[in-house]
Amino acid sequence: MNKKNSRNLLAVLLIGLMIVGLVGCGAKQDKAPQESAKPVVQDVILATTTSTQDSGLLDVLIPAFEKKTGYKVKTIAVGTGQALAMGEKGEADVLLVHAPDAEKKVVASGAAINRLMVMHNDFIIVGAVDDVAKTKGQTVAAAMEAIAKAQAPFLSRGDKSGTHQMEQKLWKQAGVVPSGSWYQEVGAGMGQTLNIANEKKGYTLTDRATFLAQKKNLALEILVEGDAKLLNIYHVMEVNPEKFAKVNNAGAKAFSAFLVSSEGQALISTFGKDKYGQALFFADAGKTEKDFGL
Repeated sequence: MNKKNSRNLLAVLLIGLMIVGLVGCGAKQDKAPQESAKPVVQDVILATTTSTQDSGLLDVLIPAFEKKTGYKVKTIAVGTGQALAMGEKGEADVLLVHAPDAEKKVVASGAAINRLMVMHNDFIIVGAVDDVAKTKGQTVAAAMEAIAKAQAPFLSRGDKSGTHQMEQKLWKQAGVVPSGSWYQEVGAGMGQTLNIANEKKGYTLTDRATFLAQKKNLALEILVEGDAKLLNIYHVMEVNPEKFAKVNNAGAKAFSAFLVSSEGQALISTFGKDKYGQALFFADAGKTEKDFGL
């Protein structure tokens, strides 16, 4: 092969390599937008009361929600007061709480929106079987007066939770200012407060769901129940994205919608029946406080 033909062959090979390289670059450029277009699913931060966790309800609701939507939920279970404070600071995306008066203030401040009723159960007063203050079967006001008069040990959550706020309201309605060594503020969640009341053979106010979920480990019994004042209502609220731009409002909306959907309400209304012989919560989607005479 002469020099001229060699040069022509080399030129053809170089051109071929350049074409292959350009095609390869084009293919990579075509793929890049497809890879970057994959949706990023942001975690949903749920701030909620300890009762939804201690009762086991969240162990049923959250996996179903995650499976249905693809979102992952990060749960922060604290007292309702702390959960609402997180919402006021934009530190959560969605709130599931049970202190109606406090909730309304957070909505009025603009920190939370779209407050919807989800479910209810009730509060009960539990105590040792010997019931030293003779509260069994009494109205809640009479029972609290009797506990204070007997100076029997009463364990308060003392954590600004929905349960603690209800307890303070009930003392006020009973005309009692609780103080002294018999009245002890625990500063902890419902499960731990029940355990301490059990150890001290004292009384405490608890939501029914948490008590039934932990009853097998306690030597306490239900002493006061059924009083209309002991109604315990739960609402879900989205943290306001107009006030806190970084919140995951799409995830919050999805979680809120799931709770009030037929699927979410069915899970709530049947939770506990197989294990305790009764539902621990009653589904209330579409209702308002007026339906309960509040």
